[in-house]
Amino acid sequence: MRLFLRDGKVSSVAVDMGVANLNSRDIPALVEEPRMVDYPLSIAGTTYRVTAVNVGNPHCVVFQDAIDDLDLDRIGPQFEFAPVFPDRVNTEFVRVVNKTTLRMRVWERGNGETLACGTGACAAAVAAVENGLCSANTDIRVKLMGGDLIVNVQEDRIILSGSAVMVFEGEFEY
Repeated sequence: MRLFLRDGKVSSVAVDMGVANLNSRDIPALVEEPRMVDYPLSIAGTTYRVTAVNVGNPHCVVFQDAIDDLDLDRIGPQFEFAPVFPDRVNTEFVRVVNKTTLRMRVWERGNGETLACGTGACAAAVAAVENGLCSANTDIRVKLMGGDLIVNVQEDRIILSGSAVMVFEGEFEY
C-alpha cells in the first residue's frame, strides 16, 4: 500500500490487489471451458457476452453499449443467483468509453447495487484487457457513481488507486 498526502492528510491510496484468476473452476463457474472470456451466457432469456474474473471474490463482467437505463434491481439478482455460479457472483455492467476509460455499475452479491467496488473495478479492467478493449500496463479510469478509481493491470499484479475522502461520520453505541 502506498499513501499520498496533501497538507499532512491522506488524499489518495494505491494498493497491490494481487493477481486476477480467470480459471473457471476458481470463480467458481460451472462451465466446461477453462476460462469464461467473452463467453455467451444466457440469463433470463437473453444471451450476454461475459468475462468471469476472481480477484479474491467472484465477478462477472458484462460489456454493454449503454448502462444508465439498466434495471439493475431486476437483472442484478438474475446474474447473482444464476445456477452457473454456485457461490453467487458480483456483476459489473461496463461501458467502454475509450481505451483508458470505463463506466461501470455494479451489482454486489448480497447487497444490491453499490456506489463503488474496488474489486469490481479491478475485475472490469482485467476483463477489458483480456477482451482487447484496454491495454495492460496502462492506467484505466473506472468511473462509478461513488467516484473514479484507477486500475493498472500488470503481468504479476493489479494496482488499484483512488481518493481517500470522508463519506460518513457517526457514533456507535452498544
